[in-house]
Amino acid sequence: MSRILLGLVMLGCTVAVEDVQAFDDPITRLVNEKAGERCSGRVEVRHGHQWGTVCQRGWDLEDATVVCRELDCGFVLDIPGGARFGRAGGGVLWRNVKCSGDEFALDLCERTLNDDVCTHSEDAGVECTGKLLAPTLSIQSRFYAYSAGEAVHFKCTAPYWQSVIDFHLYKRGVDTPLVTQRVDPRQMTVDLTLSDLEISHQGSYSCLYRIHSKLGNSPSGFSPHSNFINITVLEIHTPQIWYNTSPEARPGWVIRGHSFNVTCSTEPQYPGGSFQLRLIRPNGTVRHSLPALAPSVTFTFSNAQSNNEGYYCCLYKVQTGERTFISRESQPLPISIREVDPVMSPVFISLLVSSLTFVVATCAILIVAKVYCKRVSKPTELERESRTCVDNTYIALTIK
Repeated sequence: MSRILLGLVMLGCTVAVEDVQAFDDPITRLVNEKAGERCSGRVEVRHGHQWGTVCQRGWDLEDATVVCRELDCGFVLDIPGGARFGRAGGGVLWRNVKCSGDEFALDLCERTLNDDVCTHSEDAGVECTGKLLAPTLSIQSRFYAYSAGEAVHFKCTAPYWQSVIDFHLYKRGVDTPLVTQRVDPRQMTVDLTLSDLEISHQGSYSCLYRIHSKLGNSPSGFSPHSNFINITVLEIHTPQIWYNTSPEARPGWVIRGHSFNVTCSTEPQYPGGSFQLRLIRPNGTVRHSLPALAPSVTFTFSNAQSNNEGYYCCLYKVQTGERTFISRESQPLPISIREVDPVMSPVFISLLVSSLTFVVATCAILIVAKVYCKRVSKPTELERESRTCVDNTYIALTIK
């Protein structure tokens, strides 16, 4: 009636105050002999100050849908005969109601006055779902952080059990459900499991349920979303490990008394993470720890001794909420502590360099001397004349 009032005001008509109050009164109701059943019963409409029923001739799903919407009673479950809800008083006021299904009040639909054509045995009835309440989402563990590859078990509970229900699990920002589970009638709770978690599954989740009408061609009704639960998914990788020391040390060696560094590295990083370095020795295990303030962390040993010898392994550890996540250990890194290699000692290298220098210098001097001597001993053309002495007389012969 308030819509009619609005139209009259827009046309400039004057409406009395008592008429306004009358317009605000409901004109449609569902009457049921059972107390508290506001959303199912015989359809009754008000004409003036009298209530009467609606004839089920021509009554269909679209008409019932408008009634459930007008009364804020959810969606249509069924359209039984009105006689099911008890004997009616008053007359049968309307028949041949024709709604498109989009109206938000029954008085906006086409209809005709009954004119004593229908009787109360043909009263129309509607069974609505009632206003669908939001379900409750819970998590079956006390943890909200998970490692990639694990599964999280949600539980969705609906406050409705009159019809077959589908449960759907949604992630915030995703339009399609990630998990759908159909249950038997009257089952109010269902487990929704999200398996094989990945980093992309991190976020907030909610559930909703869908009511199926008893009418085959009736659209389903969806409840509001439940509360949201946020989960965190961590992807922990095996760290890499390597070491650095003085360049004169052989691979896998560290010279006694020298310093060396062992580096652990992994990605991604998470707040509160740390690197653990484990040294495995024949007489026991030694552990070192540093906070993971960067993707790589270096453990420094300034004076290598025999107790630093063994196999080094890295692991990454992070605590989120009440759970602690630990990576697999890296491949073991063997390190041996050795004395200075005499072959490669600085004194030996110095003597070797001096000896080589002396040998090279000596060879150079000999080569120069040899070249000089050859040049001195070679005669000139005139000096190549041979002298022959016969009886103390010298005759010069020219050799050609």
